Amino acid sequence: MIKLNNKIYTCPVDVTLGLIGGKWKLLILSHVYINKKRSYSEIRNNLPGISEKMLSQQLKELERDGLLQKTTITQKPLRVAYSLTRQGKSLSALYRFTSNWGIKYLKQHGIDYIKDQDLYK
Repeated sequence: MIKLNNKIYTCPVDVTLGLIGGKWKLLILSHVYINKKRSYSEIRNNLPGISEKMLSQQLKELERDGLLQKTTITQKPLRVAYSLTRQGKSLSALYRFTSNWGIKYLKQHGIDYIKDQDLYK
């Protein structure tokens, strides 16, 4: 057993899934990876179906776990931007792999995401 941040994990895979698991975290990280820096509203607009509360919670957890960095752009009105930390960037192979795998899977099912990418934004 592995004890980290007051949680018990069974193995390194469990640790990784604990940090990026769930429906939204990997999506948030990959959007920020692709775009380098994203505002809260840009992230929200790219994740239809996520609630304000869930997005806020996921961003705080990713920041707490050292995968995202929040930078204040302006105080009034408050505007922030999120970017990947060095630790978040170290997962870049995972972002590329999951994206490429998804693109191949879609093609096998008759959907050409690359060709029709503008339809999905």
